[in-house]
Amino acid sequence: MSEFADLVDAHYQTLFRFALSLTRDADRAGDLVQETFCIWAEKGSQLKDRTKAKTWLFTTLHREFLGQRRRADKFVEEELNEDTVGAVSAPEEDADRQMDAQRALELLGKLDETYRAPVTLFYLQQHSYKEIAEILEIPIGTVMSRLSRGKEILRRQMLAEPASAPKNILQLEPEALRANRG
Repeated sequence: MSEFADLVDAHYQTLFRFALSLTRDADRAGDLVQETFCIWAEKGSQLKDRTKAKTWLFTTLHREFLGQRRRADKFVEEELNEDTVGAVSAPEEDADRQMDAQRALELLGKLDETYRAPVTLFYLQQHSYKEIAEILEIPIGTVMSRLSRGKEILRRQMLAEPASAPKNILQLEPEALRANRG
C-alpha cells in the first residue's frame, strides 16, 4: 500500500468524527475530510516530520471548516439525529451506559463550537493539550479553560435535561420497578 493510502486508513475515521462534531452533518463532514486529504496530497510533502501527520491533518481540517464557515452566507444549525449519534458513538454492552453516551453526544452537538471542538478532540480523539492547541491555533491555557468550561456546561445540561427513558421501561408496571430497586 502507498503512504497516502496508509495515512487515509489510519486517520479517516477519527477525522470524520471530528468533522462530524464540527459540521453536525455527515455529508458535509465527509466532504471536509475528503478536502483535507486533497490538501495533504498537494502539500503533505512539505511536512518534514512525518510523525506530525495526524496533527497536521486535524489542523488542516479545522482550518478548512473555519474557512468554509466564513464563506457560507448562512450557517444553519442542525441537531444531531439518532442516525448520526449512532455513527459517532461506539457500541456499548450496557444499555444504561449507551444511553448516557448517546445523550452526552446529543448535548455535545448542541454545545457552542468554542467548547465543542476542544472537548471532541480531547475526549473522542484522545489528543493531548499541546496537539489541540496546535490544531485549533490557540494557547494551551485556553485549551484547558475551554475543556473545563465545556465539561461543566455538559455536566449541567446532563443534570438539567433528563434523558428520555427507553421504551421497555415505560411498559413496566410501577410495582415491578419498585421490586427491581429493592
